[in-house]
Amino acid sequence: MTLPAADALGRIRMILTDVDGVLTDGRIHFDASGHESKSFHVHDAAGLIYWHRSGGLSGFLSGREAPIVRARAAEIGVHEVHLGHLDKLPVFEEIAGRLGLAADEVAYVGDDLLDLPVLRRVGLAAAPADARPEVRSAVHHVTCAGGGTGVLREVVELLLRARGAWDEVVRKGGRP
Repeated sequence: MTLPAADALGRIRMILTDVDGVLTDGRIHFDASGHESKSFHVHDAAGLIYWHRSGGLSGFLSGREAPIVRARAAEIGVHEVHLGHLDKLPVFEEIAGRLGLAADEVAYVGDDLLDLPVLRRVGLAAAPADARPEVRSAVHHVTCAGGGTGVLREVVELLLRARGAWDEVVRKGGRP
């Protein structure tokens, strides 16, 4: 697929993203007590904060339930958090319907086969550089970054540039 035109990108109002393999490198760490840990990149958090300041909505949509993901989402102000959903399309449709969003007003970032049904519906479908080949071939945009290394930040910058808002973020040095 080709990247949508700048005016279509400028109409995106929400970014939804998978977690493992997009916001993380896809590895799941367990300590001796069975507690899970993940690493999140600070650039993704900053990108979401810039997105929120521009009026954008955000959401996490993951097949796995993980308390650490809920904590991270709360810390950075993610609007919608839907974890433990292997069938992601109905959740996407519920979110979009409840928020009054057309499918083409949503960007989705995913890396694996469970993400394909949502990626095929949205206005901007994006994947990390190390996403599964079937996913990379089904999206509008493949990031330069691999999972856990700033994928979401790249997508945010793409969308804020399309809105004409990125130069203001840079001018302010990322501050409000």
